[in-house]
Amino acid sequence: MLRTLAYILYQPYKILILLPLGFLITLLFGVLAVLFSVLFNQHTGSYIGGALWSRVIAFMTPMFVNVEGSENIDKNQSYIITPNHQSMYDIFALYGWIGIDIKWIMKKELRKIPGVGFGSEKVGHIFLDRSNQRAAVKSLEEAKQKLKGGTSVVIFPEGTRGNGKQLLPFKRGAFKLALELGLPLLPVTILGTSKILAGKSKFDIKPGKAQLIIHEPIDVSAYSEKHIKELMERLKNTLESRLID
Repeated sequence: MLRTLAYILYQPYKILILLPLGFLITLLFGVLAVLFSVLFNQHTGSYIGGALWSRVIAFMTPMFVNVEGSENIDKNQSYIITPNHQSMYDIFALYGWIGIDIKWIMKKELRKIPGVGFGSEKVGHIFLDRSNQRAAVKSLEEAKQKLKGGTSVVIFPEGTRGNGKQLLPFKRGAFKLALELGLPLLPVTILGTSKILAGKSKFDIKPGKAQLIIHEPIDVSAYSEKHIKELMERLKNTLESRLID
């Protein structure tokens, strides 16, 4: 009864305050991220438009985040961060609490979208183009320049959001990129975000608790492309070891 009453009382706040104010805050932090990237550097821009923005949205929701395993991160090492994917709130949890500079992989077509392409490029997100060999090599060289000195990239190996209870089949992209760039995988199990924003819904938001479990990095130097399935299985086992409801 109390949970139902709390849910009913939360709806006006969500509709009248959280969603419209969250949209305006997202626009504001997006502009600030680009501005700070241009005036200072991409690291500062990413912090403003990533970590601070995420913590503000989490505070407004509210979402409370607990982090386990921060000691497994070397802040001078770059990683291919490979979390499970439950909800859009995974982005806020990762950006706000992973504690290192992160970028996202974006389709090359997004570069042409007014505002989105310009802003993403200025804060250092990575556009990959595998349309031909020359474009693919150029994209990888650009990625190598950005992913160094502790700047990492996040790729959800499932490729889409799951139900929060079990992992979907992995795509090969994250593993191929790790092998091509020679960067370790950093497995992160995310718990609780599916209860804050369920599945692919955009508006069924509820307050709640989330947890990031940062596992030990996986060195990919002993693997080659023909052994990707073994690497995928190792990551799957690592993430599932803490994937509890």
